[in-house]
Amino acid sequence: VQLQASGGGLVQPGGSLRLSCAASGLPFRNYNMAWFRQAPGKEREFVGRIRRSGGNAYYATSVKGRFTISRDNAKNTVYLQMNSLKQEDTAVYFCAARQWGISQRPSDFASWGQGTQVTVSS
Repeated sequence: VQLQASGGGLVQPGGSLRLSCAASGLPFRNYNMAWFRQAPGKEREFVGRIRRSGGNAYYATSVKGRFTISRDNAKNTVYLQMNSLKQEDTAVYFCAARQWGISQRPSDFASWGQGTQVTVSS
């Protein structure tokens, strides 16, 4: 299983970024996908998740209304559209896959991407 996250970078407060996570080595359409983030000195935290079918996306309170998760099962890719970015969104963002059930706990996910750095700064 390989998850390759990309799309991070430096953006000013209020700006937008779109992260992508390309999956290989697994039947992607059978996996629920999630995004997490980890800031320096902090624990990895849940950002949002999306079910296999692409429906029922769920978000952490801190990003709800600003971030949108989507997926393209034909391309084996999950996306994280981030709008109205704030300095506190600065972190390494990870995608993760879970075949059975849904969860917000990092320990429940066996498959992880390498992470992509998002820095929000003026």
